[in-house]
Amino acid sequence: MASLSVYIAPLLVFGLVVFVHELGHFVAAKLCGVYAPVFSLGWGRRLFGWKRGETDYRVSLIPLGGFVRMASRDDDALAGIEGGEADRGSLESAPKQPDGGPTALWDPQGMAPFGPKAVPAERWVESKSAMARIFILSAGVIMNILLTMSVTSGLYYTYGNRYVPAVIDSIVPGAPAAAAGVQAGDRIVAINGDSVRAWDEVLARVSPVTSGTVQFDLLRGTERVQAIIAPQVVDAQDPVTGAATKVGRVGMMVRDSVVRESVSLAQATASGTKATWAMARNIVTVLGGLVTGEVSAKNLGGPIQIARTSVQAARNGAETLWSLIAFLSLNIAILNLVPIPVLDGGQIVLVIAERIKGSTFSMRTREAFARVGVLAVLALIILVTFNDLRSVFTQ
Repeated sequence: MASLSVYIAPLLVFGLVVFVHELGHFVAAKLCGVYAPVFSLGWGRRLFGWKRGETDYRVSLIPLGGFVRMASRDDDALAGIEGGEADRGSLESAPKQPDGGPTALWDPQGMAPFGPKAVPAERWVESKSAMARIFILSAGVIMNILLTMSVTSGLYYTYGNRYVPAVIDSIVPGAPAAAAGVQAGDRIVAINGDSVRAWDEVLARVSPVTSGTVQFDLLRGTERVQAIIAPQVVDAQDPVTGAATKVGRVGMMVRDSVVRESVSLAQATASGTKATWAMARNIVTVLGGLVTGEVSAKNLGGPIQIARTSVQAARNGAETLWSLIAFLSLNIAILNLVPIPVLDGGQIVLVIAERIKGSTFSMRTREAFARVGVLAVLALIILVTFNDLRSVFTQ
């Protein structure tokens, strides 16, 4: 049973993140009075689901993302792009059972695509103000950010503030730290006069120093001593982008121990918010590196990599699994803001452009815009799937 729950992890990770994103769009659309007949996890043909009220909640064939279908004056053209059928609300277009009769989705008193009645123009997404449409389009991103902040804050509150104490386990012979008289067992309490307690803080202050010296305040037993060290410059990889870089190193090895410090709910929320924005900066840095070529596209992973990482995270425990959910949720939020057609960012740009133009673009322009986005997304899917398969067969 335990092994089964591990392999359900990818469904939990990807399903929860996508569900929260699409739920944001759906709730925002409902609040703004937009008719939303389909809420789907996945794209393409409907596999199963249930219809409640005027919405069909479904799971679809292609398990990559999802969508909320909203009423539009361009339904016939855009439904096929989204993954649904170009339903016109006639009995002939209604989903059929094997015996040829309409399924339970069909409502003789309902609106298209599940009934014969036309959708009123005031329930089209285009009938709403630019601000309302931007709210609907950005709601998925907002929900993913809130999910990340909630999960991260919850982890801090549940497991405490986790850090590696800045206690030196050993010194590399002949390294700058050895020459300065630093000893195993010393605790680093300050660097250049700024207090530190975690090893990550030490690395953050020493790594950028590729010239000059660093002042270490050390606690040796009950005695406080000081060491002035000139770091060596060594080759390394940027931990975020993977790009080659130069960093300062002094030749210390950290003691392998972890301290967990209980925090209040307010402290956990503050730490979770801070961690979320730190992750966001790193993700934006990687995206920028992809554009400039500093980060290789080979580093991008897709569904297979997510599934493998999810299984490994589940094996490592709930803390690791929920950390992955938070990280993936924030990735989806930021990626959806990229101004690629069919993604939220691209649609927001289109709404703003129409607002500046003073009128809507023609159907031909909107359809071309959407198809360019579909091609871009398909290219991305092919790339990450190729990377996934390569990693599977080269390990």
